[in-house]
Amino acid sequence: MPDYRDDLRLAHVLADAADAATMDRFKALDLKVETKPDLTPVSEADKAAEELIRGHLQRARPRDAVLGEEYGVEGTGPRRWVIDPIDGTKNYVRGVPVWATLIALMEASEGGYQPVVGVVSAPALGRRWWAAKGHGAFSGRSLTSASRLHVSRVSRMSDASFAYSSLGGWEERSLLDGFLDLTREVWRTRAYGDFWPYMMVAEGSVDICAEPELSLWDMAANAIIVTEAGGSFTGLDGRPGPHSGNAAASNGLLHDELLGYLNHRY
Repeated sequence: MPDYRDDLRLAHVLADAADAATMDRFKALDLKVETKPDLTPVSEADKAAEELIRGHLQRARPRDAVLGEEYGVEGTGPRRWVIDPIDGTKNYVRGVPVWATLIALMEASEGGYQPVVGVVSAPALGRRWWAAKGHGAFSGRSLTSASRLHVSRVSRMSDASFAYSSLGGWEERSLLDGFLDLTREVWRTRAYGDFWPYMMVAEGSVDICAEPELSLWDMAANAIIVTEAGGSFTGLDGRPGPHSGNAAASNGLLHDELLGYLNHRY
């Protein structure tokens, strides 16, 4: 099995640089925010963080391709870094501390590009999570000061904690009935949103989570962290990995049932 620890160390360096840039502008009174064609906000901090990460990668991994939310894809080849400079921009621009930089390395395989390294860094929360294929998932302040992550062992939906982002996306895709049936079945629901539910699944503090519409950069880092913590990460169609345009994550024990509810099979 390939050893991705050098790539993981680089991903931490990238996250350190992004954290410094994003925290410097967090809650800045003169923060510039624009609206993209899809009506989502983008701040000057989003653009600056991605530019910073791309610059580091150009020097450290010039042969690798890069895909980022703000500047698209650059380069070709079997290795591709996937970047969301600020996941949770709406929170960021309103001063809510629940946002993070997501950095993943994906490698070409028979099933298409798959994540092999992931780092999720949430500096305003003082938290960071990471994983490398075959080496497990961890959380802590550094590679040398970390705790290994494990998903929960909850095996009944009536005992499960379910996290999601919002109701609107489910209704727009005619999936609201199954979603609501699921919320009535589980023990607890909370709308944490963005990257955080996936990290809590990896930590074992939440058992299931799902979102109806996502981009690759929203999912790549989350997917490797959840799976290396022992969980399952698929699309709503059940396809493993971050390629379905939506996501369902769980401790594995509840995954088939989770997909059943969200696809309104019950």
